[in-house]
Amino acid sequence: MKLAAVVMLLIVFAGSAKAAEITIAAAADLTFVFKDVAARFHDETGDTTKISYGSSGNFFSQLSNGAPFDLFFSADVNYPKKLEEAGLTQPGTLYKYAVGRLVIWVPTASKLDLSQGMRVLLDPGINKIAIANPEHAPYGAAAVAAMRHDGVFEKVQAKLVKGENISQTAQFVQSGNADIGLIALSLALAPAMKSAGRYVEVPPADYPPIVQAAVILKSSRDAEAAKRFLDFMKKPSTVALMAQSGFTQPGQ
Repeated sequence: MKLAAVVMLLIVFAGSAKAAEITIAAAADLTFVFKDVAARFHDETGDTTKISYGSSGNFFSQLSNGAPFDLFFSADVNYPKKLEEAGLTQPGTLYKYAVGRLVIWVPTASKLDLSQGMRVLLDPGINKIAIANPEHAPYGAAAVAAMRHDGVFEKVQAKLVKGENISQTAQFVQSGNADIGLIALSLALAPAMKSAGRYVEVPPADYPPIVQAAVILKSSRDAEAAKRFLDFMKKPSTVALMAQSGFTQPGQ
């Protein structure tokens, strides 16, 4: 009986100590930095993450229709707010985790003069300009706003090619399917992009702030594990990692 009791206790302990797996719907600008974030989170907690990347607007539509995720990391604070207003989130969990930055990026071999800023888009040698689809990708909306601010949008509109999300947009220009692209700073700083091209940052005053926010969904199958991840994002070490990858804290 004593042995049986010990075995039973070990089984109970093993079950309670079993690491959780959380599912995350994440904006495409997080593609590279979240690899490090997820690895560090696993090392600290034992929990694992299953992350899907895409445009925030598309995820919003999916989540509004019951897509099974624990957490939503959006590139636009308004999408989590709308989910909150619809009663689809865990109350009080909305967290503004970063402000994104927009850059103009070209391959290393390009002769385009990025010191011109947005005016470089008027170069007659440019045939295609990559941006994210502004209808559902926050960086695409920011790109259009920045081009309008500098008075070039109408002049280059016919040359625009639109990626489904900001990661696909970066792939367009990196692969040569576009001559120049307006992408996230976080992607420009990622190793593959950093070694393959150069960029100039678009002045943040030229477009509405890309305030990014996360929320735990009411449909989460493990709200406690989801909260552990959200708390991990708030740690100074994680905030510093995000900053190294091109994200600043709201209010900075």
